Amino acid sequence: MSSDEKTYHEDELVAPTWLNAQFLEQVLSSYEADDQVKVRSVNISPATLKGDHYASIMFRANVKYTNKKGDNTKSLIIKTMPEVEGFKKDQLSESHIFKTEIGMYSEMLPEVERILRAAGDDTKLCAECIYYSLEPNQVIIFEDLVVRDYTVLRDREPTISDTKLALSKVAKLHAITYKLLKDLPKIMEDPCMDSMPYFIKMLEDYPQLTKYKPYFENIRKTYLTRCRDAFVEYRENPQENFYYVLCHGDLFRRNMMFKHQAETGELEDCLLLDFQMSNVGPMPNDIIYALYQLFSPDQRINHRDELIEYYFAENIKTLKKIGYTGELPKLTVFKEHLFRLRYMEIFLLISFLPLIYGLKKQQAVDAPSWRDSEDLRHSFYHNDDYAKEVEQRLQYFVNKGYFQE
Repeated sequence: MSSDEKTYHEDELVAPTWLNAQFLEQVLSSYEADDQVKVRSVNISPATLKGDHYASIMFRANVKYTNKKGDNTKSLIIKTMPEVEGFKKDQLSESHIFKTEIGMYSEMLPEVERILRAAGDDTKLCAECIYYSLEPNQVIIFEDLVVRDYTVLRDREPTISDTKLALSKVAKLHAITYKLLKDLPKIMEDPCMDSMPYFIKMLEDYPQLTKYKPYFENIRKTYLTRCRDAFVEYRENPQENFYYVLCHGDLFRRNMMFKHQAETGELEDCLLLDFQMSNVGPMPNDIIYALYQLFSPDQRINHRDELIEYYFAENIKTLKKIGYTGELPKLTVFKEHLFRLRYMEIFLLISFLPLIYGLKKQQAVDAPSWRDSEDLRHSFYHNDDYAKEVEQRLQYFVNKGYFQE
């Protein structure tokens, strides 16, 4: 295996034939409203490392071109559907994810930012979308945030400041859409993946965890159904007094980029990425997801309430800022809703958190590897650091009554 194959997804080593100078010339001409754009050269490379994303394929295009003003260069991030036969193409061929993300970038996110600006808040939630299309190819093109000094968290845990800034962006998205949803309901589904057999085997193999096995045997047949219910509730069984918002749907730490001052290292900004799984659902969904995909272990254990209350305060502050006149959400009720959706937290602990720990030890892990390799998946669960956190989390669950009906 070459070094590139170890570092990048195999289906991102060669760009599709239609992704060429002629296509990018049309894109830039339309974006700049300039019929004199002429692309002189294009260098296309993989945009991300293994483990950064699993849906779609992504390329970075460094484009040199001329326009009315003279010589220019632009770096673009291009997201499209896989064309190479294999796992991704099979899984995504009938997926709605591009239509969802295009809708987010073309309609919802600009409207959310417009409402924020009208209220005197210049917050940017995401990267600029330069081009999108569903035909003849499903493709979305963004500005390249790397050239603006934004980075993905790969080799360190998020700091409290990192997590709070990300949560503030989520809170503003939730607050605006909480208000908008009185008039604009939408819903998407997110499939669940059953990892219970791997988790129960781990409980058997770690003596300090064996006592928790009966709890999971009892919920084994129902927990995925109850987890799914959280994603489809707004469409199928909306609750009268529940808080519903447009959820990002995938607040994985690598689905956001952070910018720090070069001289001081001080945090400047955070932008959210990858809105493919966006859906309308209970307000706690994104926060529960962030607990296990964004927060560091220390933040989950020692700063859980602090960060949740910070998010909620930012949400309420934004609702007041935009002139929302309805009854404001209450923190006590929000925490009750968090508990009501505890099966989603259980699901994330046993299905997604092992992957986070696996990525720490093995940075380049692609989706087919961890889905198809029994040995690799078992290795994620037989990780002493993960087992240590599981022990702490399960005791917390028991103390809080998570397994009581």
